[in-house]
Amino acid sequence: MPRNALLLVSRLLLAALFVPSGFQALTNIGGTTNYFAGLGLPLPAFAAWGTGLFELIAGLLILVGFQTRIVALLLAAFCVAAGFIGHYGQGGDDATLAFLHQQMLMKDIAIAGGFLALAMAGAGAWSADGRGFGIGAEVT
Repeated sequence: MPRNALLLVSRLLLAALFVPSGFQALTNIGGTTNYFAGLGLPLPAFAAWGTGLFELIAGLLILVGFQTRIVALLLAAFCVAAGFIGHYGQGGDDATLAFLHQQMLMKDIAIAGGFLALAMAGAGAWSADGRGFGIGAEVT
């Protein structure tokens, strides 16, 4: 498969996680705020709005491939921070729940790795960064 096609598929798959998550967080802001409050975060409503907007906007930017290297680095950092805030040490004495949170932490770290690879490779020619879908498009 050609490089630009793989970069497009990578962006689509990564965006498929963040666009719906951000949209869901914003359309259920009460539930999102309660989740952050349950984690003990200060200003949970601010965290809910900020996280929802960040996930939605950053996901859309990855989808279209605009400022991909910068956005991918921000999302990599976000994934690691969110993983540790939301999953590290969670589950208490419930072995099943603790295992689930451990796996979710590792998933977040793995997604960060995908974003770091995307930051290194750039969006490819089939993106806003590449400025086109034709032959001779600038590749980032």
